[in-house]
Amino acid sequence: MEKVERDSVYLYDFACHEDERPLCELELGLLLNGEPGERFMLSDRLVDPSRSPFLRGRLTVEKRGGSLEEASEAASELALNGETFKLRYIEADGEADYDERRRIERTVGANIRGKAEMKRPQRLYGIARSGEEWLLGPYTESEPVWLRHNEKPRQYSTALGTRTARAVANIAVPVPEGIKAVDPCCGIGTVLIEAKSMGIDMDGFDLNPLAAIGARENLAHFGLPGTVVVADMRTLEGHYDALVLDLPYNLCSVLTAEERLEMLRAARRLAKRCVIVATEEIGPQVEAAGFRLAEHCIVRKGRFARHIRVGV
Repeated sequence: MEKVERDSVYLYDFACHEDERPLCELELGLLLNGEPGERFMLSDRLVDPSRSPFLRGRLTVEKRGGSLEEASEAASELALNGETFKLRYIEADGEADYDERRRIERTVGANIRGKAEMKRPQRLYGIARSGEEWLLGPYTESEPVWLRHNEKPRQYSTALGTRTARAVANIAVPVPEGIKAVDPCCGIGTVLIEAKSMGIDMDGFDLNPLAAIGARENLAHFGLPGTVVVADMRTLEGHYDALVLDLPYNLCSVLTAEERLEMLRAARRLAKRCVIVATEEIGPQVEAAGFRLAEHCIVRKGRFARHIRVGV
């Protein structure tokens, strides 16, 4: 569950391939409500780091120091209540080789009043440098939940990868509380599965009955709630807070410009915020459908590119 803690600051460290950097920056900027740096970002928003495929973890800042020595002194104030601990150096600002990272851990860890346990600690702490400050506090590791979703019983060669699908779901719905979302062309449910696994309330529809059957089977396989209804998004009724539209693009689903515009207009009618995925630049058509273009990024894999646009 995400919320803003007014008096709390969190440091999130992340990593991504250079081809995914634009997607990573777009997702984390919206998810954490800030500007990502090279390897980390600070935020006042409390988010489970397992939500993003790019986050490594979250350090909850409890102690600060203008120097490593000050941070070490502050470490003695941590209350462990008799529990064992492990301290990990978190790579944020600055460069530190293996020996330097271990030195920092030993220097700070020596002042923590508790028993160190390297294999199965009851508490995991992190130490990181941000600008001129050293930050210390509990560290929560990310779990690569999306990797489990690679093993779907029903697969489709042109479906989004699970990492991209998870990021797209977060771009569409950065804060899930009170939000109703929809994927009206959900295919085998790649985005739907990622959304539901993160607690996002999302409905799924598809025009293809075989795709809908596959999506239902995939949802059931992972024990996720909901179903998928066979429907043409152009005739769907209702209103949603957010919508994800991965436009068809394989040889069996070639869209004319008119058909694509119809789908975009239907998306505009269904939701006030839409994330549109296409294999070409369609900004003018998105605007023609009544959207104002907001964020945009391109995800490349070799010569293949996906354009991800946010329309509001």
